[in-house]
Amino acid sequence: QVQLVESGGGLVQPGGSLRLSCAASGNIFSFATMGWYRQVPGKQREFLASITSGGSVSYADSVKGRFTISRDNGKNTLFLQMNSLNPEDTAVYYCKWLGSIYWGQGTQVTVSS
Repeated sequence: QVQLVESGGGLVQPGGSLRLSCAASGNIFSFATMGWYRQVPGKQREFLASITSGGSVSYADSVKGRFTISRDNGKNTLFLQMNSLNPEDTAVYYCKWLGSIYWGQGTQVTVSS
């Protein structure tokens, strides 16, 4: 059984930073291409970034230069470092095993003064 569990969300002021984590179980992580998405109420889930098992990364234009995706295969953990946050980044953030049906439960990020 595959489980993805996000953590690290919270309230941050504009211009601040947060680091999200996604812990994976089920012996899939080392070969899985992983991604981060976010969703605000009433809108479609938005792709943010992906990383292959070998470390190749891809970013959406909306976060390029501000967000960094990384992974620790030894700890089965995916990360998203988010810098220069602004109120438009407020959303629920999800990790996903790309190409599968598996999503995390989401973690809320709120950017507000």
